[in-house]
This record gives sequence, C-alpha cells and structure tokens, in this order.
Amino acid sequence: MASTNPPDPLLCQAAHPAQKPCRSTALGLARAAAPSAPPWVPVTLLALPVRPEAELQASTQLILERRPDLLSAVLPMLLERFPTLTREDLMEIATIPAKDLRHTRVAQEWIEEGRLEGEAKGEARGRALGEATVTLRLLNRRCGALSDATTARIQALPIEALEALAEALLDFSGPADLAAWLAEHDG
Repeated sequence: MASTNPPDPLLCQAAHPAQKPCRSTALGLARAAAPSAPPWVPVTLLALPVRPEAELQASTQLILERRPDLLSAVLPMLLERFPTLTREDLMEIATIPAKDLRHTRVAQEWIEEGRLEGEAKGEARGRALGEATVTLRLLNRRCGALSDATTARIQALPIEALEALAEALLDFSGPADLAAWLAEHDG
C-alpha cells in the first residue's frame, strides 16, 4: 500500500544533494520546525518572503495569532525583505506590540549593537576632549593665554593632530611657534 505521507525532507535532500530542496523538502522542514501547527501555518510562513506587500499584514497576523512563538521566525523574514523600514513600520506590518518586539533576539541584538557603537563614540569623544584639555593647559603655560579663536581651532583638531601638537609644544618658545604649527597643520 502506498504511503500518503510526504517524503522525509532529510532523506529527499540526501538522495539529491546537488538539487535545490524540492517542495516536499521545504514543506517537511517547515513542518519539522512547527510540528504542532495546523498544516497551513508552515506554508504561510514559507510564503511570507514572497507574498505581495498588500497581503503581508494579514498573513503575518494569521501566523502570529495561531503561533505567537513564530515571531522569532517572522521578524527576520520581514527585516530581510524590508531592510530600510523603521521599527514602527515593521511593528505595523506585523502588528507586534512594542513590548513584544523589544524582547525578541533581533531587537536585543540591535540594542547591543547600538550600545557598543555609542560606547565607542563616547570613548573617542572623551579621549579627544581629554587630549584637547591637556594640550590647551600646556599651551597656556608655554605660550601665554590663548585667544578664543585659537582655542576653538585647537579643540576642532582631530585626535591625531592633537597628539602631534602635544608633542610639538614641548619645543615651542612662544606664541609664534604655535601660530606656525597651526598654519602648517590646520587645513
């Protein structure tokens, strides 16, 4: 008697490794990932990346109403399809409340990435500010009180130029040396 079950997706792929996964393989993998889902959920989930934009909201709602645990599969699909959308736009398409989105792995990765970027920028700014502060204090001792315009020019220098100025000022004998150095290094 012939079996009515679809072929095992892993056996199908193993028998034909050079070919693209057949429909039964993709469907089998989706069913394996969501074994308790009604049969239409895996198919709807697999079709999500190619659904017309007008149907996305309804399809996403349908999936998430039946299987809220599939949010971690739906969200990356939407992100891949719409990489330029804002968080609010994605939440509107997927009808995901902000509190639920914040706790997804993707959102946690975004938060961590933003935190690391902000931390790196803050450290760079702090380092530049510290370098400028020390350099200005040493210049005030070596060259006398600096004008506001000269102070602003020095504070605007990139960190590498500030470091070079800090080394060069050790050889300055007065304000003329500072003016010459700024004329040579300040574009």
